[in-house]
Amino acid sequence: MDRKLGRLTAAALLPVMLAACTMSLAVRGKLQQSDETFTGVATGDLSGSGTLTIVTTHGANCSGAFVYVNGRQGEGVFNCNDGRTGPFQFVSTGARGTGFGDLGGQRFTFTFGY
Repeated sequence: MDRKLGRLTAAALLPVMLAACTMSLAVRGKLQQSDETFTGVATGDLSGSGTLTIVTTHGANCSGAFVYVNGRQGEGVFNCNDGRTGPFQFVSTGARGTGFGDLGGQRFTFTFGY
């Protein structure tokens, strides 16, 4: 009976332990040919997915889900509260990285974990 209880406890705790295995890194970037910059947070988990959330100096709040397409490269799509959307890509070394994308037809670049 103790062995069965132990397995049930482990099974119940597994989602909690996996949820705790996330990494959040600071993000900063700039839209090209504009004075608009942004800061935010990239949060990834062991499943190979995560979210990138930013706030721009022009007041837009943007969030995008991303997935790793291989061990170092990821991609996602931003959706902003001002109606702008666009894809982004990045390359990560694990704790740092760089990326680029398009937001409402305007190219941007960013770094994370700096």
